[in-house]
Amino acid sequence: MATHLETGRGGEQLAAEFLEQKGHQILERNWRWDKAEIDIISRDGDFLVFTEVKTRSGYPVPEAYETLDEHKMAHYADAAEAYLEWKDLDLEVRFDFIVVWLIPYRDPLIRHFPFAFNP
Repeated sequence: MATHLETGRGGEQLAAEFLEQKGHQILERNWRWDKAEIDIISRDGDFLVFTEVKTRSGYPVPEAYETLDEHKMAHYADAAEAYLEWKDLDLEVRFDFIVVWLIPYRDPLIRHFPFAFNP
């Protein structure tokens, strides 16, 4: 049985592949700044996209989206600003959310929420 960390990393890999298929250029994975970790940073046209990925095993339930609280969104915004300064980028910023459900004996189910939040 996969550990919580292995399940999460597997979901992040599936999410990255999903974004690449949609035309995103993956720039960073698991980028850390201060107390925040951004799962995926990608470029989608004129947007620099910061994506939070949640992976769940079992059948789809709605609670994954509820993990985005104000505290976490504030950390994400701070980390995004730090990344833009570090890389000296001047792009529009977008915050996305992806939920990956790993369902036994079925293909994974992936739901992408572009513009999921605006801290």
